[in-house]
Amino acid sequence: MKLCRVTGNLVATVKHPTYVGHKIMLVQPVDESGHDQGTSFVAVDLVQAGPGDRVLVMQEGNGVRQILKEQKLPIRSVIVGIVDEVDTVAPASSGGRSKAPPREKRR
Repeated sequence: MKLCRVTGNLVATVKHPTYVGHKIMLVQPVDESGHDQGTSFVAVDLVQAGPGDRVLVMQEGNGVRQILKEQKLPIRSVIVGIVDEVDTVAPASSGGRSKAPPREKRR
């Protein structure tokens, strides 16, 4: 999966029948800080994302086929989640594995 930012909607009057009924978005891969990483691409939106949202995009063919319940389809990328927050932990300076600080329990 890739962390991406939705940059806009894609509108097509003529498209493959598999895309009919699906919202198509243009997404830009980003790193955990929100900086652009690589080139943008098209993804089918399944979670009602909008421009500016950070999203998780699945690009695995088998997973996409299972989600859309189709055996053959020309869709490679699917938005499967909207990201609320990204927590990062700096690598440990001792060369060992870093451990995330304990989170507060919500009540």
